[in-house]
Amino acid sequence: MGMRRFQAFKFELRPDGHQQRQMRCFAGACRFVYNRALALQKARYEQGEKRLGYAGLCKSLTEWRHNQETAWLADAPVHPLQQALKDLERAYANFFAKLADFPRFKKKGQSDSFRYPDPKQIKLDQGNSRIFLPKLGWLRYRNSREVLGEVRNVTVSQSCGKWFMSIQTEREVEPPIPKGGAVGIDMGIARFVTLSDGTFYAPLNSFKRHEKALRKAQQALSRKVKFSNNWRKAKARIQRIHARIGNARRDFLHKISTTISQNHAVVCIEDLQVRNMSKSAAGSAEAPGKNVRAKSGLNKSILDQGWFEFRRQLDYKLAWNGGWLVKVPPQNTSRTCPACGHVSADNRQTQAQFVCVECGFEENADVVGAINVLRAGHARFACEVSGIPPAAGTHRSDLGVALCHA
Repeated sequence: MGMRRFQAFKFELRPDGHQQRQMRCFAGACRFVYNRALALQKARYEQGEKRLGYAGLCKSLTEWRHNQETAWLADAPVHPLQQALKDLERAYANFFAKLADFPRFKKKGQSDSFRYPDPKQIKLDQGNSRIFLPKLGWLRYRNSREVLGEVRNVTVSQSCGKWFMSIQTEREVEPPIPKGGAVGIDMGIARFVTLSDGTFYAPLNSFKRHEKALRKAQQALSRKVKFSNNWRKAKARIQRIHARIGNARRDFLHKISTTISQNHAVVCIEDLQVRNMSKSAAGSAEAPGKNVRAKSGLNKSILDQGWFEFRRQLDYKLAWNGGWLVKVPPQNTSRTCPACGHVSADNRQTQAQFVCVECGFEENADVVGAINVLRAGHARFACEVSGIPPAAGTHRSDLGVALCHA
């Protein structure tokens, strides 16, 4: 019996001038509908009225499309406008579930996008590297890979002056068989990822590599007259640098996460709260923080390396390969001796070296952390077998097969 897999394929579009103008208008219309619906919800809340659901917002959208003042909304396809309302509904649901902050108004030029949800209106011609989208017609795209499966929806987005499309597909695949055993992972600054078998990957630090060029470009922008032609050119230069930083980081994370997920059936990783770890230490005027400069550098390194995105990629790639991601509590993973089990902060007097004060065991500190993470993964499985419910974060109840054979 096969399993269903959802996957997205992203390509750069090659629109003509008229299509670019249309896409800017469509993205602007979706942004307008989202912001107007959010303002309507806020106004209803202030008046003590009940929040409108998706169906109620769609009725308002119909009124806006037929209103003389906003009749230009009818020039955009209706389905992407309705999807903007669905995005707002999802943002509210995430807020009430305490998964995100309260929805904010969208700004022009930030995450400009729109989505076509109906596959019946989409025609993909891979042989001629083109796609048909409602009210845009046939668009050419850079055909860098084959799209597998049935098209479910298409999202068009703009980034750094270029237009892209993401095609989400659904297909049936054979149940994957995981390869390899179990491994523990320790994440750090000097070494991005260290495995319990001693393998490690040095960090890329793509932002740090382009920081000087970015600073010069931002200084040049500050000397330009706002909204002048030279100001727009300088702003585009900054956008290109940011795009280069993001592309390099994503490529780096994809390569490492793919290698690890293809060679291991179970990956044990610390359940680090990246948002809390990268919080500012500046404090307030009444209670200023300590070591603010050092903490700022640490925060920048954590965010530059993309810890959260790496864990997200590992999770779905392991699932695709039939493996499991096991999240374990990070407490004392860097202070526990793997030889005798002694726990002490004195075991790690330097950042790089671990020396047990009890038995004298010496090893690289990151390798010790990875070994302890792997053992914590085994312990989590033992708790599950004995009937003690494990903490949140363990994925799939049958992970014991791979752990027992690691």
